[in-house]
Amino acid sequence: MRGAAEPDPKRAPILSDDGYIIEFHQVGAYVKVSAMDPATLTEVSIPVPASLPQHQAAQAAIRKLKFVLARRNGAAADGTAGERK
Repeated sequence: MRGAAEPDPKRAPILSDDGYIIEFHQVGAYVKVSAMDPATLTEVSIPVPASLPQHQAAQAAIRKLKFVLARRNGAAADGTAGERK
């Protein structure tokens, strides 16, 4: 039996190669994938099917995080100057 102070290894955050913190939380048939940039404390979450491989789910969350960070810096995700509509 796991004590209250012990973390659940299934929900332990992982660190991506880019230095982002990734968390996975299964909710029914979906997994909530959260990606956080520790430098800016920016966090995004996306729902993905539970059948999607973990590395693909993490890549999708990191893409969204990079998009959000680029928008905050006034640039498009592809590195060009972004336009606000």
